[in-house]
Amino acid sequence: MIAYEDLTPGRVIELGEAVAERGEMVAFAERYDPQPFHLDEGAAAASSFGALVASGWYTAGLWMRRYVDTVLADSTSMGSPGGKDMAWPAPVFPGDVLRCRLEVLSARRSATRPEMGICEIRATAHRDEQCVFSGTFTALLGARSS
Repeated sequence: MIAYEDLTPGRVIELGEAVAERGEMVAFAERYDPQPFHLDEGAAAASSFGALVASGWYTAGLWMRRYVDTVLADSTSMGSPGGKDMAWPAPVFPGDVLRCRLEVLSARRSATRPEMGICEIRATAHRDEQCVFSGTFTALLGARSS
């Protein structure tokens, strides 16, 4: 089980790959981000993207799923108060294979809740060598000892 003590600054965890599936991308966009370049091949072809692209929020969701499956599902996770600096520097297209990872930027014990650690993590997803998603998040994890 992964606990606060395991997320030391500088640690990198490879989260594995996620595939941007066309049907899933469009279904997500229909429900949450119905912009034409996420929904319609013709509209997307006429856009600056030149082809159908995933919503950035869908891309963030692909990363999150890998994070849950690889780290959080077997951890002392106590949630997260949020994040910052989310970016989608390049579009994601149907069929893209994204390599997801996290890097621990900082970790400290909570001053008011010593049973909990506060870790700042950097999330990234890459298609080949190109970054398509990044963000910084705070993870709250239970400590093995207080």
